Amino acid sequence: MITRRDAAQQLDIPIEMAVRHGIPARLTVDELVALEKQPPAWLVQSRANRTGKPVWVDLACVVCGYHEAARPKKWWPDYTWLSCDDHHADELPEPEPGTARSEVDGIGSRFVAIVDTRP
Repeated sequence: MITRRDAAQQLDIPIEMAVRHGIPARLTVDELVALEKQPPAWLVQSRANRTGKPVWVDLACVVCGYHEAARPKKWWPDYTWLSCDDHHADELPEPEPGTARSEVDGIGSRFVAIVDTRP
């Protein structure tokens, strides 16, 4: 059995869309494979209307490797690294010479975006 969230990630649709179109809270892998092989009209239309922006992204910590799938937010910066919010700055890769480093909290459930920019 897989969750609706896992199915939404696999189908590359928002969870809200999965709920709206009746994807159950839990389904079998065979049911998911059947949706992939013969997608309903709403899923075909959703895929045809894509703008190129990903529905889900995989976030991974550069220090420990923890990862999660999340819906990207418009306010997220273009980051150099991601780290879990409990890691210290000295655990991160060093910034390239001549760059300024800033941090943005609140990426996914527990990440900090490390943004290295050239002044």
